[in-house]
This record gives sequence, C-alpha cells and structure tokens, in this order.
Amino acid sequence: MKRVTTILTLAAVVVLAACAQGKQEKRMEPSKTLVAYFSATGTTAEAARKLANIVGADLHKIQPEQPYTDADLNWRDKQSRSSVEMADKSSRPAIKNRVEDIAKYDTIYVGYPIWWYIAPTIINTFIEQYDFTGKTVIPFFTSGGSGKGETMKYLRPSAPKANWQEPMNLTGKSEDQIKDMLE
Repeated sequence: MKRVTTILTLAAVVVLAACAQGKQEKRMEPSKTLVAYFSATGTTAEAARKLANIVGADLHKIQPEQPYTDADLNWRDKQSRSSVEMADKSSRPAIKNRVEDIAKYDTIYVGYPIWWYIAPTIINTFIEQYDFTGKTVIPFFTSGGSGKGETMKYLRPSAPKANWQEPMNLTGKSEDQIKDMLE
C-alpha cells in the first residue's frame, strides 16, 4: 500500500510540474492583444492600464506630436486646439510614436476620452496609420458624463475592414468591474 501511495504521489508531482511548466511557457509567448490609448488628463491611461493587466495585453500610449496643454483642452473656448480639431472631422493631429509591429496583434483595444460626443480625431490618425483588416477592434472610452455618442460613425470609416465591436465605457471602473464587463 505504501508503494502505491508513493507512486501516486510521484505521479501527482509530475502532473503538477508539467502544468506549472505549461503555464510558465504560455506567459513567455508574446501577447497577441494590444491596448492602445490616448489620454489627455490621465483618466483614460488608468483605465487602459487596468484593461491591459486583465487581458494580458501589451500597452501603447498614443502620444501627440504636440502635447495638449490645459488651454488646448478648454472646451469652453471655441478657439482652443481641441475645439478647433473637433469642429473639423477631417482633422488628423500628428502622432509622434508608432506601434512597432501591429501585424502581430489579432485584437486591439483602442481607448480615448469622449470629446464632443465622439473620439478625439487623434484616434482616427492612429487607426489610419495601420492595416486593421481582419483584426478585432474593441473601442473603450472614459467620459466626464456623456456616453459613446456617435463615436462609431466616425471611427469605422478609418478601418472599414476591421471587425469592430461596440465601445465599452470604462469611466471609473475597477478591475473587477472591467472583468465582469468582459465576461
């Protein structure tokens, strides 16, 4: 009986070691998911970090070539940079950084704050830089009070061959709440 118990114990140890090795190897694989985001004030950046942590994705901050100042973001001033950009839907603010190898990603979460009931036009700049054909694109946003508005009306034409999903509102969501949304 002792011999059978010893053999079963050794078998269990081998199985557990193999499972642990499999999990370790899986973590070593490069991510096929990307979370790319633009954040003017840090709110969307926080949501993006939580999301990337949950889904095990690579994280990419979309950085404008010319950073936005507080004056640029003053939505009450019709002459502020953000107001002027958002009034012109064809505006494409320049981006100073790129994703090294976007082809390796199957799923791309794209995050942004809601400006004037849509995504900032810098998001169109980002999307139009790459070929999203066949990729699953999942928008997520943060907002001071409005919903997604007409976001998809203006994003879809920037990558018409992408597999677009409906946007997720991650405003103020905890990691547990985001996990629940993804299930």
